[in-house]
Amino acid sequence: MKVLVVGAGNMGKTYLRGFMASRFIEPSNIYLLSRTEQSLNALPEVPIENKHTQVGAYISGVDIIILAVKPQDYPALADKLSQYVIPSQLVLSIMAGITIGELEKRMGTDKIVRAMPNLPSQTGMGMTVFTAAATLDRKDLFIIQNLINTTGKSVYVDNESMIDAATAVSGSGPAYVYFFMQAMIDAAQQMGFTQSQAELLVNQTFLGAVLLQNQSNLTCNEWVEKVASKGGTTEAALSVMNKFNIKSGIEQALHAALQRSRELGR
Repeated sequence: MKVLVVGAGNMGKTYLRGFMASRFIEPSNIYLLSRTEQSLNALPEVPIENKHTQVGAYISGVDIIILAVKPQDYPALADKLSQYVIPSQLVLSIMAGITIGELEKRMGTDKIVRAMPNLPSQTGMGMTVFTAAATLDRKDLFIIQNLINTTGKSVYVDNESMIDAATAVSGSGPAYVYFFMQAMIDAAQQMGFTQSQAELLVNQTFLGAVLLQNQSNLTCNEWVEKVASKGGTTEAALSVMNKFNIKSGIEQALHAALQRSRELGR
């Protein structure tokens, strides 16, 4: 199976390295199209003869095309790519806001998959939500999911509108986590810890809490109850969070991200 990655930015590199690290695809079967020689040279793992700065007939020879460019760069690129796309090829887009309908129209094929990965995909711990055109069969979906899973885990959704919801929850989600972590780090430093000590305390606390939750059958609310003994320190902290209605604020923030994702899509 031959795969062409269009775009050598963060996500393009992430997918390329995920494929090779998992040995799901041999380096000799990976092709890369990027605008600059510099970005191509940053990926020495890809054979030099498979690196391109211009579209060409080689595109027709791959099985899967992965679109990992900025949405604003896509229209001009699609006009060039579509000359070489053939009906049997699968097209996987990780561009925000570009619908399956738009992709079908511009690419000249109906075998389209749309996915929303997130930043931790760079470490193999990503979360990707994907959907596909009705023309894809079970075999096609299996191949695509195996490709995506080289960067972490994935969820398939039938309704394309759920991609916007995924953008709000898992796509933007790492930033919410970092925001909360930074607030805890700042508070720890105010209490007297050095910056490095505060970062270690908070980083390990988040890592340990997530691993513990993943290894159990308890819900997050049940874990809160286990940690927060009556009249204790955790209860004191949670009472302040409830006073400021932080849970509601987080929910409103995610809905704002969902709305913005829908606006960008239009």
